Amino acid sequence: MLRHLLGLLPEQKIQQHLLADEGEHVIDIVEHHWVAYIRGIVFLLGGVVALVVAVIGPIELGWFFLLVGFGLLLFGGYRMMREHMDLFVITNMRVFRASGVFTQKVATMPIARILDITVNKPFIGRILGYGHFVFESAAQEQGLRDIRAIGDPDARNLTIQSVVQRSGLRGPKQGI
Repeated sequence: MLRHLLGLLPEQKIQQHLLADEGEHVIDIVEHHWVAYIRGIVFLLGGVVALVVAVIGPIELGWFFLLVGFGLLLFGGYRMMREHMDLFVITNMRVFRASGVFTQKVATMPIARILDITVNKPFIGRILGYGHFVFESAAQEQGLRDIRAIGDPDARNLTIQSVVQRSGLRGPKQGI
C-alpha cells in the first residue's frame, strides 16, 4: 500500500538532462537518506495533533486549530516533497543536482572541475549511515557545494573518484 502511494508522487525526469548524443550515461542516482524526511514528518504529526485538538478541544477555538492543522500538514508535505525531488546524479561526464517542487533547478559540475570532495559524517550519521558532501571547485558559489543527508557517503565518494580516474583527469594509474 505504501509503495503504491509513493509511486503516485512525481519524480525528477533525469533523462532529459543527459547529453545522450555525447554518450553520457547515469552511473548513480543519489536520493536523500530517510533522516532528511524527519522534519517533514514532525510537521505532519503536528498537523494531525492540531486537527485532533480541533475536534476534541474547545469549540470556540476549533477554527484556529483547524487552520493550524491544515497549515502544518501542507508545510510538512511540502518539506517531504522537496527532499523527494532533490536528486544528486553522477554520470560518466559530470555530476549534477536536480531539485525543486514547483520550479526546477539543475546545477551541473563537469568531472574535470571537481578539485576535492570532503565527506562529513557526523556522529549520528555514522550510526545511521548517512553523511554530507562538500565539493571544492574553481567556482566556489554553485548549487553543488553542499549535498546533505546522503546515504552511504563513502561508497558514493568512491564512485565519483572512480569516474574521475576513468576519465583520465588524475593521471595514469601508478603501479606499486
